[in-house]
Amino acid sequence: MADLRIFSYLPNPRVWKATIAARFCSVEVEVRGAPPKELRDWLWDYDAHPLAEHERSSLSSLARAGRVGLTGSRLFKTDAFMTAQPFGNVPAAFGPDGKIGIFESNSIMRAVARLGESKSGLYGHDAYEASRIDSFLDVSLVFARDAQIYLLALSGGTVDAAVHARAREAFAIYASGIEQALFPRREALVGTGLSLADICFAAELALFMNEHTRADQLHKRGLDRILHPAVRDEYPRTFAHFARLVEHVHFQPDLKPYVEKLLAKAGN
Repeated sequence: MADLRIFSYLPNPRVWKATIAARFCSVEVEVRGAPPKELRDWLWDYDAHPLAEHERSSLSSLARAGRVGLTGSRLFKTDAFMTAQPFGNVPAAFGPDGKIGIFESNSIMRAVARLGESKSGLYGHDAYEASRIDSFLDVSLVFARDAQIYLLALSGGTVDAAVHARAREAFAIYASGIEQALFPRREALVGTGLSLADICFAAELALFMNEHTRADQLHKRGLDRILHPAVRDEYPRTFAHFARLVEHVHFQPDLKPYVEKLLAKAGN
């Protein structure tokens, strides 16, 4: 039995925060899920699975309105799922008994680090390092919020100049902080080794790279890519760190194929 089970739409770089941490910690994480449009045909539960036709009719009372990227969908969420996951969103993680739910990707990643804390220093080596790591994770939430609004608008064809401007400012603030934290030639955001801060950074930047798939839509609206070709010159330490992490043995299985596919679409 896995130490932690995660249910989510896939692929999802935010889920990979946990799977990357698990490789560092030798924690067993099981991931279940499917592409976003297919989740309307799944039972949302600890025992999440694709619904058979006879299950759909018998579980009609569980149908609930989808939100955040699944608006307009009827999703089959069990009462037990809603008890464990009170906000009803994915990624949704569960302890081995399925009763304890953990939500929000940074918290799921923290759970992995705590489960394997004797085998890694991912959450720092003292209270001060742990708190500094938390600082990076908290800051990432601000960037992630605006990034999600932007990416959903791109996906839905509703992006406008105001949404683009907020995302551009959020990225500039986030990347500038990462750039400063890596000055002058640091290879980790906190302490001397990689931590949850580095994992979170890599996952959030990889997710933001989905902007590359909507370059034509931006062009038609007279908007430039936030991750334009010269952005690496603006934040050289940030992107050099990201490139190192993508090649790291614990990051590579999840991030490298995903990032290479997005870069190919960008023509980079």
